[in-house]
Amino acid sequence: MNPIYKQRILAALDYIESNLAQPLNLDLISNHCHFSPFHFHRVFSGVMNETLNSYVGRKRLEKAVNLLVFRRELNITNIAFDCGFSSSANFSKAVKKYFGYSPTEIRSPKHDELPSLGDIFSKYGKKFNPNELYPTAIDPMLENEHKISVEVKTIGQKRLCKLVSQGGYEPESLFETWDTLSHWAERQGIPEASQYRLAWCFDNPALTPANKCRYEASIEIDSKIDVIEPFSIINLPEGKYAVIYVKGSPYDITQAQIYLFSFWLPNSGYEPDNLPMLERYLNDVRVDGFLESEIMIKLKVLS
Repeated sequence: MNPIYKQRILAALDYIESNLAQPLNLDLISNHCHFSPFHFHRVFSGVMNETLNSYVGRKRLEKAVNLLVFRRELNITNIAFDCGFSSSANFSKAVKKYFGYSPTEIRSPKHDELPSLGDIFSKYGKKFNPNELYPTAIDPMLENEHKISVEVKTIGQKRLCKLVSQGGYEPESLFETWDTLSHWAERQGIPEASQYRLAWCFDNPALTPANKCRYEASIEIDSKIDVIEPFSIINLPEGKYAVIYVKGSPYDITQAQIYLFSFWLPNSGYEPDNLPMLERYLNDVRVDGFLESEIMIKLKVLS
C-alpha cells in the first residue's frame, strides 16, 4: 500500500476509536485524515474490506459489550450514550441484531447457552457466545499470589518500530508479522535475544472476528535507526502500568487477562488509560512449546 494512504487510513482508525461516543460521518472522518470525501468511502472499503459505516457500527457494538462485561457499575442507558447510540432502545435493538443477544442477556448469560447466530455470523462467520466473555470458575491459580500477581510499574517512554498484522489475530499472520519485524531488527543491529518485543492488541477475539482484530507488533529501537515502509514509528508513553508475568499455555494467558480486568482492576483504585492491552513477549512459543509474556495495561487514577 502507498505509505501516505496507509498512514491516512491508520489516522482514520485512531480517530474513530477515540470518538465512538460522538456523531461520526463520512465528511468528519475523511476531513480528519485528509482524504476527499468523494473518494474516501471507496478507499476505506478497498483497504479494510469493510464499508466505513459497517466498521464504525461494529466498533461501537464491540466497545459496548466490553463495557457491559467489565464496567458493571454502568447502566445500559449510560453505555448506550457512551457508544454513540441515541437511546437505550436503539442500542438494545442493535446489540440483539448483531450479536443475537440483548444487553441484559450478555450481562447475565445462561451457562448452558448455545451460540446465537446474529449478524456477526452472517457477515463474518463468527459464532458469538457471551459465556466466552466470563470465567467459568475462578481458577485456583488466580488465588495463589505465588503463581500470579499484578505489579504496578513506572515505565519510561520507548521508541518502537511497528508492523501491522494484515490478518489480524490469525496465527499465520501473527507469526509472519513477528518474523518479518524481528529479521528487520536484526539487520539494524538488534540481536534477536535482546529485542524488546511488544504487541498492541486492540480487540477482544471473543467479540471480533479474528481476521478483523487490529494487532500491531513492535520492537524497541534507538533514535539513530531510520524507519521506512512497511514499518512505522510508535511511542510507548511514560506512565504507570499494571504488569502480570505469565508462563504457560494460551489458557493461562486468558485467565491472567480475566483476573486483571475482572478482579484486580475493580479493587485497585486505577482504571485503564487510553491504550490497548499490551503483551511483551519473552520467548518464541514455536521453539519452547510454551508462552512466556508480560501482560501490560497503562493505568490512570480512578476518578
